[in-house]
Amino acid sequence: MNRITQFLVALLLLITASCSVYKKANKEFSLGRYQNTIDTYNKVLAKNPDDPEANFFVAEAYRKSNRFFESAPYYEKAMLNGMENDSIRLHYAFALKSRGEYEKAREELDKYLKTVDNEEFQARASEEFDNLNYLDELRKKENFFRVKNLSAINSSAAEYSPIYNDGKLYFTSSRGNNKIYLATGTPFTNIYMAETNGARVDSTSIKSISDLINTNNINEGSLTFSPDGKTMVFARGNSGKRKGTADVNLFMSILRNGQWTEPRMLNINNPGYWDSSPAFSRDGRTLYFASNRPGGYGGVDLYSARRNARGRFYKVTNLGPELNTTGNDMFPYVSDDGYLYFSSDGHPGFGGLDLFVAKRRNGVTTVENLGVPINSNADDFGMFLYKADRGFFTSNRDGGEGDDDIYTFLNEDPDLKIVNYYLEGVTMTHDNNDSLQILTGVDVRLLDYDGNELDEATTGDDGKFLFRVYEHEHYNLVAKKTGGKQQYLITRQPFTTVGKSADRDTLTSLVTDVKFDTLLVLERLEKNKVFVLENIYYDLDRYEIRDDAAAELDKLVTILKDNPEIKIELSSHTDDRQTEQYNLRLSERRAQSAVDYIASQGIEKSRLVARGYGESKLIIQNATTEEQHQVNRRTEFKILEVGRRSDGEDFDEDDYFDDTGN
Repeated sequence: MNRITQFLVALLLLITASCSVYKKANKEFSLGRYQNTIDTYNKVLAKNPDDPEANFFVAEAYRKSNRFFESAPYYEKAMLNGMENDSIRLHYAFALKSRGEYEKAREELDKYLKTVDNEEFQARASEEFDNLNYLDELRKKENFFRVKNLSAINSSAAEYSPIYNDGKLYFTSSRGNNKIYLATGTPFTNIYMAETNGARVDSTSIKSISDLINTNNINEGSLTFSPDGKTMVFARGNSGKRKGTADVNLFMSILRNGQWTEPRMLNINNPGYWDSSPAFSRDGRTLYFASNRPGGYGGVDLYSARRNARGRFYKVTNLGPELNTTGNDMFPYVSDDGYLYFSSDGHPGFGGLDLFVAKRRNGVTTVENLGVPINSNADDFGMFLYKADRGFFTSNRDGGEGDDDIYTFLNEDPDLKIVNYYLEGVTMTHDNNDSLQILTGVDVRLLDYDGNELDEATTGDDGKFLFRVYEHEHYNLVAKKTGGKQQYLITRQPFTTVGKSADRDTLTSLVTDVKFDTLLVLERLEKNKVFVLENIYYDLDRYEIRDDAAAELDKLVTILKDNPEIKIELSSHTDDRQTEQYNLRLSERRAQSAVDYIASQGIEKSRLVARGYGESKLIIQNATTEEQHQVNRRTEFKILEVGRRSDGEDFDEDDYFDDTGN
């Protein structure tokens, strides 16, 4: 074999070997084995450090395994050597931000916005460009937080998502597992617990939570507990299996006789997508979580799901554009004061995930960055408060013990005063003696004045319900009794906190609870039942609807809209100070005017009958005073027909699990 032939053969073998390496690396990447991708392509870069494809895929593998910091130099080399991609410069800018190189990141985004055509990438870049321009304002924010690494818990492995419950600190960690998760090249994560008094942890008590919960070759992630501590919801996934846990899903386990039951998958998961970082509301009626399911505003969005009295999760709702961005919004947590804490890389922040708090004021939700030192240019997430002014969070910032670390914090704001407002009520009805008695099993909804549902509850044996409300807001309460032979009118009642705020200057405690009381009376829905409309006044000898009468008739319009199954007679009655014939005609015209007004507000005329009774049905015979005549001059409505009401579906007790029985 001559030298030329030898050279060609060697070249062919080199090309074949190179193609084999590329093929293997790309296969690993497509399977989500990002650490294997990095290791394989690093063999290429060892021989050719400027290879654009190898640099690009190493950068992408670092990004997809949440290691933005390491991706920056590889993105840069890929671009310098001719790699072109719709999103490469965008991801490079985020990598620079994670390294604290804010000005350079802004320059890259400025270049990118001049050339990008993809609308999704353009929106993301534009949002982040504005965020970087807001950093100077964030740095000016006065801050009273003091943070400390919780070294008694942390190790060289990852520790994150701390949850404090009943004297125990629960957290997720990759310690003690020799099975490697190929996406990151680190061990799979499990859930652990330790005895603790606040932030004082007994490190000798750290142990795995349960063999039924933890598995060696699947990641168990963030968790949350119901208020009574008997229900645990946690994230599990990344098993590599095609069915059920190909990504991340939410599971539930019940504490029975001191042991956690076999976890079962919740029905609110969206198969094939990432559903994780669960958090119960303080009353346990709402589960918040994060998901990258279709229909959101960005990569990962915040969602809520309701939980009924039977434990079923339902009504999955995206929390909307006030909280969700074109980026990733995750790790929700609701504190005792009703604030929603979460992490995001889409709201203005210092890099990676930052911690934010969403507060509701005057009917508007505002989002605030918690600032430095809570946030850094690294990932900061997983907030949990075990007292009003102190708690835990997670960060992979420089100076930690290893990968993700758990930190404690103390809020030393001298003006910190927390006021919680609650609306407590009782549902009642009139009995046969017209006395009020407690009505149980009533579904009560709290709506804002735009009709958006804020909360809901079902009353128990005591008829009570409790909602958190906020300062300077108007609400509507809507009560509906379903089931049983006796039907009741759906009742709507306004409530306001305007002008009822506590004077913070007079408060002496860190936390103050303010409760408002109300009564919701549901009337029986029965044929021929008569209701008197209060304050329906007409000018003397006139039948036109006055403004004050219209306001009262609007309440009847609401009743008719809330109860579409009823048909009514609206009747007008006079006193006896004119002739019978005059009073009859006047009452007929008044009744018809009222019906015409109600119909003009969207109620079908077929549901309305106008009837004037004149003086034929006096309540007080031989009235002598103006007050007595006023009792006789009244407007009433009587239920003529009651149609069939649809009360909704009857849920199966296992509906909160998935269709496969998992």
